Amino acid sequence: MATNYKPKNILITGAAGFIASHVAIRITKKYPDYKIVVLDKLDYCSNLKNLLPVSSSPNFKFVKGDIASADLVNFLLVTENIDTIMHFAAQTHVDNSFGNSFEFTKNNIYGTHVLLEACKITGQIKRFIHVSTDEVYGETDEDAVVGNKEASQLLPTNPYAATKAGAEMLVMAYGRSYGLPVITTRGNNVYGPNQFPEKLIPKLILLAMKGEPLPIHGDGTNVRSYLYCEDVAEAFEVILHRGEVGHVYNIGTKRERTVIDVAKDVCNLFNLEADKVIMFVENRPFNDQRYFLDDEKLKSLGWAERTPWEEGLRKTMEWYVANSDYWGDVSGALLPHPRTLMMPGYEGSEEIKGILSQFNNIKTKVASTSDGAPETHAFKFLIYGRTGWIGGLLGKICEKQGITYEYGKGRLQDRSSLILDIQTIKPTHVFNAAGVTGRPNVDWCESHKPDTIRTNVVGTLTLADVCREHGLLMMNYATGCIFEYDAHHPEGSGIGFKEEDTPNFTGSFYSKTKAMVEELLKEYENVCTLRVRMPISSDLSNPRNFVTKISRYNKVVNIPNSMTILDELLPISVEMAKRNLRGIYNFTNPGVVSHNEVLEMYKQYIDPSFEWTNFTLEEQAKVIIAPRSNNEMDASKLKKEFPELLSIKDSLIKYVFEPNRKVPVK
Repeated sequence: MATNYKPKNILITGAAGFIASHVAIRITKKYPDYKIVVLDKLDYCSNLKNLLPVSSSPNFKFVKGDIASADLVNFLLVTENIDTIMHFAAQTHVDNSFGNSFEFTKNNIYGTHVLLEACKITGQIKRFIHVSTDEVYGETDEDAVVGNKEASQLLPTNPYAATKAGAEMLVMAYGRSYGLPVITTRGNNVYGPNQFPEKLIPKLILLAMKGEPLPIHGDGTNVRSYLYCEDVAEAFEVILHRGEVGHVYNIGTKRERTVIDVAKDVCNLFNLEADKVIMFVENRPFNDQRYFLDDEKLKSLGWAERTPWEEGLRKTMEWYVANSDYWGDVSGALLPHPRTLMMPGYEGSEEIKGILSQFNNIKTKVASTSDGAPETHAFKFLIYGRTGWIGGLLGKICEKQGITYEYGKGRLQDRSSLILDIQTIKPTHVFNAAGVTGRPNVDWCESHKPDTIRTNVVGTLTLADVCREHGLLMMNYATGCIFEYDAHHPEGSGIGFKEEDTPNFTGSFYSKTKAMVEELLKEYENVCTLRVRMPISSDLSNPRNFVTKISRYNKVVNIPNSMTILDELLPISVEMAKRNLRGIYNFTNPGVVSHNEVLEMYKQYIDPSFEWTNFTLEEQAKVIIAPRSNNEMDASKLKKEFPELLSIKDSLIKYVFEPNRKVPVK
């Protein structure tokens, strides 16, 4: 007997995809007291634009991530108090499954297994709705009058359907073995707005709009049943609230049509002559002739198909005409037999990066307070490098800005301790200010190479990976000491190294490890790398301060360099985290300043009697173990984001020498 179930916190997987986005939007809007958390890795057929209608809803949250990440799934279930899962995430295109079947096994079977295991471990899930397909039944007899019932045998005929059937077996096993409250759905073909055009109907519409031939597999006599997306979203709403645990529900329609009839209907919408534009192409390796479902069980819960085929097809056509560039360049998907492609839904596109940033920024706000004023969401920073100079300063900045923060207790190379930190602290952002620079300088790294690798490479990569799996942005304080002046960037030319330039300095082992890890971090879209150089602060008693260092040396070289004024730039790094900026930034003040120019300022503002002696790089090389990096960094990217950023000389005066002035102003 159907029961009325009321969820509280729902996790919807694959919700940037076609069907799940319609479901997520419907439930988010209709049930404002439900919290909806959507998880999607933004594969080629996903698109964040699908979720824009609810992106600012206070009961909606988007998390970018993979269901195959056990750490992330467990973290979300616990921290979001998830009691209900609607599992849509899957690879679904049959053509792709013939060419890349292992990817279907990984996503559809392994990903489902990870979710199920997380549900078993947390023990808090009250409903697990698994979304399957009519294709698990295999081919229906052409003369069958009654469709496949939920108890019919599963006889999949293609790799996609086989992985979905395999996932169903796991769901059923977890239901029986562990008492997991599972419900499975098997649906006919779905069509409507937002569908990626590798599927038949949007593909035919887009090709018709272009005046190109409409490819039909085989002879086009294959029979399919099509449901409009809003009707399907309503079906999931009904199953969520009234479906019985342990049951399977077919979501189908008895209105069937052949593929050739679908193509002719599209031709009619565009006033095209079907005989002239329909093109028959080679069939799939195996193409089921018919899928036919019995949907009486779902109808008994109160659901019914509402949208006639003609109306749904017209609405779909009108949407694609109005949104022809929605997916960007989809020429690869419009081929008769597409394979897995690099498509605009992938987050690498600039548009999707922008939308992802928009989603992330939205999550920094919640609903207005009773007096109508917007209430800022509380940031919570997890900082690594408590005993370090930058890490200590970050804590002070957080205190000044009223930002909640905690220092990480785990060691960077210990993955389990990092996960424990994140699960315990529940941060919104992670800052990595930990690293080995050498004691007292980088020469130490030359004789402690394993220690340097362990922290600077292994530790940093481990933290980045853990943050990625938990959907967290990592602000990583790196170094600009990976470049040296060369023929293309000569000293005094004003031509600085840009973010995209390849490191050319390998004189010290410290710099080698930093260049190595920076290159690897490019593969992590959740990292913002900040290249710090020769850091300076207003605390002239700190022995790590560049000004303090050179004022205590007997001799100094005199070479112009880019430098970082921490008093100005560290607060900017906090703002960068709030803006969810990613990628590499030369984290220096614009311009260069030489050792002599810094010491001249020191003499002018601090000690008029101060004297120093210069020596050459050749002379310096005799008293140090590892060569030092000297370069100019191009800070225009950072300056564009923060136009108020001062030049290095102006910043030195404002933040370092004026606050420490001991020489009276004349």
